Amino acid sequence: MSLLSIYYIMIPNFTTKTFRLSDGREVSIETGKLAKQADGSVVVSMGNARLLATVVSDQEAKEGADFLPLSVDYQEKFAAAGKIPGGFLRREGRLSDYEVLISRLVDRALRPLFPDDYHADTQVFIQMISADKNVMPDALAALAASSAISISDIPFGGPISEVRVIKLGEEYKINPTPEEMEQASLDLIVAGTMDNIMMVEGESSEVSESEMLDGIKKAHEEIRIQCKAQIELAEEVGASEKREYTHEPVDEEMKAKMYEAMYQKLYDTAARKTPDKTQRKESFKAVYEEYIARFSEEELEEMDDFLLEKYFRDIEKEAVRNFVLDNQERIDGRQPDEIRPIWTEVDYLPSAHGSSIFTRGETQSLTSVTLGTKFDEQMIDGAMISGYNKFILHYNFPGFSTGEVRPNRGPGRREVGHGNLAMRALKRMIPSEEDGNPYTLRVVSDILESNGSSSMATVCAGTMALMDAGIHIKRPVSGIAMGMISDSKSGKYAILSDILGDEDHLGDMDFKVTGTSEGITACQMDIKVDGLSYEVLAEALNQAKKGRLDILAEMAKSISEPRTDLKEHAPRMEMMRIERELIGAVIGPGGKIIQEIQKESGATVSIEEDDKGGKVSIFAVDRTTLENAKSRIKAIVQQPEVGEVYDGKVKSIMPFGAFVEFLPGKDGLLHISEIKWERVENVSDIIEEGEEIKVKLIDIDRKTGKFKLSRKVLIPRPSESNLKEKAEG
Repeated sequence: MSLLSIYYIMIPNFTTKTFRLSDGREVSIETGKLAKQADGSVVVSMGNARLLATVVSDQEAKEGADFLPLSVDYQEKFAAAGKIPGGFLRREGRLSDYEVLISRLVDRALRPLFPDDYHADTQVFIQMISADKNVMPDALAALAASSAISISDIPFGGPISEVRVIKLGEEYKINPTPEEMEQASLDLIVAGTMDNIMMVEGESSEVSESEMLDGIKKAHEEIRIQCKAQIELAEEVGASEKREYTHEPVDEEMKAKMYEAMYQKLYDTAARKTPDKTQRKESFKAVYEEYIARFSEEELEEMDDFLLEKYFRDIEKEAVRNFVLDNQERIDGRQPDEIRPIWTEVDYLPSAHGSSIFTRGETQSLTSVTLGTKFDEQMIDGAMISGYNKFILHYNFPGFSTGEVRPNRGPGRREVGHGNLAMRALKRMIPSEEDGNPYTLRVVSDILESNGSSSMATVCAGTMALMDAGIHIKRPVSGIAMGMISDSKSGKYAILSDILGDEDHLGDMDFKVTGTSEGITACQMDIKVDGLSYEVLAEALNQAKKGRLDILAEMAKSISEPRTDLKEHAPRMEMMRIERELIGAVIGPGGKIIQEIQKESGATVSIEEDDKGGKVSIFAVDRTTLENAKSRIKAIVQQPEVGEVYDGKVKSIMPFGAFVEFLPGKDGLLHISEIKWERVENVSDIIEEGEEIKVKLIDIDRKTGKFKLSRKVLIPRPSESNLKEKAEG
């Protein structure tokens, strides 16, 4: 073989598929060049952005596996943006919350499309290997992941793709730039197949239900183009054959016998409409135990435990779903659009700056609000996104909330995702600095009980706690989780408001919607069934609106508007503007003056320079301390005005008068003739060095800028006879 032949063998044989977005921008999917030992790998490119996606799936499932062990990880390489990571190690570490959220978006779009009986360990890894400041990589991540799976032999019901759609003015735009996103009234990430929407998540500025639907429809048009490109790419690389697998045993005879013995009993158990989830669980469990009791120990040993439990869960699911569809009633006794009983309370935590309890059925959130300073802002240091965050929301979900023993390992992906949804629901209602909110805000929701919709309870409790803290949010926000149970054969469906945990597990849709009385602020939707029509989606959104308004009315019974002032023990913070050239005067040489202000007043003062000049933030434990620091700063930046009266301090005495500091750093001459109306022979006979006196600014020399002061004009003028007598005396 010649050297030339060897050279050609080493050149990778790669394939590229290209398509264009509706605005003409080009996107390409390339395979065969990188990571060829993975089951599937692609590089998706748009502008200078490059995402490498790989997928690997074991050939066999682990023993006893009864679910799909799918892991999806998205990571941004700092080198992709020409940056070096922060921290001691200076390397990428655990995924940031931002990366976790993108991982969740991709996971939720992919997971429903793997076969139910496929249980092999599967890992999808997406890396941003090149960045483009005008391309948001999260809108390309699912496209890359789906493409990698589509060209592999892994069984998959896709392809899918995912796009971002915003509403900018009256126009809907796909995969916008970060600058365009800042001005958008609607910002959604939408995932779907050629035929169906699978996942929606986003935020908005109180948009209507019809605006949201229009955005989803626009996104689906682009998704179809991207799915078509993946199908064509898979055909070009010859990836039509999928691997054969057997990950579950099958015993149709056992399933038929179990169905005959238990289906009606499980249906009747659902018909009892038990509100308490523990009692309901025990009732279903009793049906299973009654069935098992029929068999001897020897017979049970011959049965497959995996199939016994699996078929029981399948039959239970079918019985409950059919009960709801047949009767348009729910397993806890509610009507489809009925919300569980709600009770609320504010100001529950006496030492918190704001607090609330929101309880809906068997779901409860205890939420607190803490007011902080500029120094409490969250620093964000990512490959694509850097800066500071002034509104932080944390969601905690301990094991006891569901009656489980579970170690506390810190927040997982679920906690990060639910907290982010609640944050987005409230974010656009928080007043900005320009609207009078100088605080860094931290909201913490501790879920104390959970049976469905705990993220929506967090939204409601967060709204109430913010109002209790005296934060003047634009309007109260509530949230509701919608579900759906449907049967494609009969065409029956039931849309369920405020779903239980059981209904989430058994249903075909989990659609969380938050909003005010004026419109939607955030949403998160996962669909587990094919063929959801836009008409049904519109019906769900309108039913959600009614539920949101009902919940807002319940919340208003405890607090209907923000408190007029902060709690007495809450810290005080104000922001003031100063001229750019006065920033140095407030800071002083080496920070001397600002340090003195903080030490003597007890307040914390920070100064920033921006395009408008100087921004001074004053933070104090009480109003008196704040006003003390504020008055000191005002005195420094105050501009002398002729005719104004000032509290001055005598700095030095001269034969011809005295120099008086009437503003910090500003001295004026108090001439001997301006000390008093009577003739003065010796200045020190009237005033002393260090003495505090009131003076009036009577003139500013235009050439020299020197200040002329008077004391006598503030003293009643004696009569002419008195002046004459004193002069003669």
